[in-house]
This record gives sequence, structure tokens and C-alpha cells, in this order.
Amino acid sequence: MSHEQDVIHAITLTRIGFYNMAGMLDLLRRAGSATAIMEHSADIRQLVPDASPRLVEAFRNSGDAAHRAEVEYAWAVENGVRVLCYGSSDYPQRLNDCPDAPLVLYYKGNADLNQQRVINIVGTRRCTVYGQDIIRRFVADLRQLCPRVLIVSGLAYGVDICAHRQALQQGFETVGVLAHGLDDLYPTAHRDTAVQMLHQGGLVTEFMTQTRADKMNFVRRNRIVAGMADATLLIQSAAKGGGLITCDIAQNYGRDVFAFPGPVDVEECRGCNNLIRDNGAGLITSAEDFVNAVNWNDHRLLEATRMGIERQLFPDLSAEEQTVVDVLSATNDLQVNLLTVKTGIPISRLSALLFTLEMKGVVRSLAGGMYHLLK
Repeated sequence: MSHEQDVIHAITLTRIGFYNMAGMLDLLRRAGSATAIMEHSADIRQLVPDASPRLVEAFRNSGDAAHRAEVEYAWAVENGVRVLCYGSSDYPQRLNDCPDAPLVLYYKGNADLNQQRVINIVGTRRCTVYGQDIIRRFVADLRQLCPRVLIVSGLAYGVDICAHRQALQQGFETVGVLAHGLDDLYPTAHRDTAVQMLHQGGLVTEFMTQTRADKMNFVRRNRIVAGMADATLLIQSAAKGGGLITCDIAQNYGRDVFAFPGPVDVEECRGCNNLIRDNGAGLITSAEDFVNAVNWNDHRLLEATRMGIERQLFPDLSAEEQTVVDVLSATNDLQVNLLTVKTGIPISRLSALLFTLEMKGVVRSLAGGMYHLLK
């Protein structure tokens, strides 16, 4: 079966399982490919013995979904949109461990979605001057401390658009996660910024063309914003809001969450203050606070260099160290718990090995307990 056909089958599955993405993702993981699933569309219970009558019926009558998938794929090819399927190398690898990760993402842009460092900046649509100043100072200072970071947000009014525009101004790549298909743009007032992002970042969505920007779609897209990044930064939020939903999802994914405090009598700061109070987010007041909190200042490597432990082009590695390197070479940016499974090395021993590899300049620790192989 061709790659093109497997992509079309994956799109078909998104139509069939739109309201149970976690269940469809679990099925895909077990079957190994979208094609393997669709080959059993007439007898899906061979793959899922306990499949509900509704699911059985959906697969038996999947003709319309398959036709719609073919039309969508043709549109994507014609319009320069990349279809990123779960499991492929260009799919955002940080989403791989999320239980409700999208089977398919539609992406237009030039940024690598699997950069070493990715953050998202979220918050209220009623961003005050105080919030805008926070974003401006944070992004500018981050550029000096960590010049290569992908900044993700949702292209909405307020914090989102301010984050995208400041990222562009400071030379960062920035990606907007949309709540509708790539055949449209909401809000239209942000079109000029979105066009610029296509050349300095990109736009990504799980939604097919002809999808309206309905309220629930914004909630669904928040999990992608959270899952694509190492850390979530909440700038301003009322007591309830989409930014808090993103923070909650990020916490459930085991990602770092940070919030900027604000005046206690300002409604747009209440959500941040409450989240910090309830230990749902780390308190930060600057880019330096953030960089130190996620250990992106590489202080251990700098200290090792000062002590004369310099990175070698081909450092001597023990057999266990080489095993870790081989696993990261095949699938980079893995969390410790996955590394211990893939290497067969107990986590207590693995932690010591990873520290040694950091000292040798072979790997680097990322937020969320992730480790990145330096190439």
C-alpha cells in the first residue's frame, strides 16, 4: 500500500472517530497503521472484539468518510499543505505520548515542529497593557538567553496574537494552532500576521477544510497547544478561561506550567494568581526565571567545561551509554520512563548514565524529564 493511500486512510479514521479520538488512537497503535485498520472495515471486530454496534456500523458505512478523505488530501496537495500522520517523523513527537493525540495534522509553514525547545504562551483574549508588557519583555529577554525556541499559541485575540507578533519581531519562529481548517482564517483581523508566520513558523490544525470555528473546536485545539510544547506559560487569565484549560491539559500530560502573577484586584490576573496559589503553576516574573526553572541555561555543561570536561567529537562511551545513544538516535527527545523501557536499564542506573552523557556533551535534558541527543 502506498504512503499516499495510508495518509488517506488516516484521514478517513479521523472522520470515523472524530468524537472518540483516544479510542481511535489506541486502535491505531495496536493495528500499526491506518491501512491495517481500514482493511478490516467490514469486520472491525477482528481487531476490536468488543467494538460497539455504533463503531461497527461506522466502519461498515465508511464510504462517505473515505471519499471525503480523498477530497481533503487532494486539496492539501494542491495548496501546499503537509499532512502529518501520527507516527511519522515530521509529526510533532511531543504529542506521541498524549493519549488523545490527533491522528492527523494539517500543516503549512517552514518551522520544524520537533525543535529542541518549544513553549506555548496562552492567556486571556482581553490582554491588558500589563500583559502586553510582560509578553514583550519576556520574548525579548528569552531571545538573549535562548535564541532558538519555537513559540506556539492559538492566533486568537489578546495574549495569543501578542505572543505571535512579539515572536516574529524578535526573530523566533512561531506556530499558530487553529480551531478550523486551513481554507479559512479566524479571526480575519490576524490574516497579515498569519501570512508572515507562514514564512517564519507556520499554521497547524487537526480540522479539515469547511470546518467552522465553533466553540468546542477551540477547546479541542487546546490539547494540541499543550501537547506540542515542553512548557506552558500563562500570561493573564480571568478565573475561568481557555488558558486555564490549556494549563490543566499540560499538567495532565506531565508538562511544566508557569504563570505570571498580577495585581490581586485585576480580573484578568485572577486565574494566574489562583493557579499559583493552588500549586498548579510555577511563579515566574521574567525570562530568566523561566530559563532557570526548566534548566535551559545549561549551567551543568558550562560548569563541566570550566572543569576541563569538554565535549569530544567521538567520546568514548560505555556499552550502556551507547545503548542510550542508540535509542535516542532512533527516536529523539524521550522521557526517562520511556528510555528505561526502551533500553532495559533500571531508572536509578539510567539517571546516572544520563548525567554522565550530559557531562560529555552527548545529551541535553529538556523540560518534562525529556532528553535530547545532541548531533
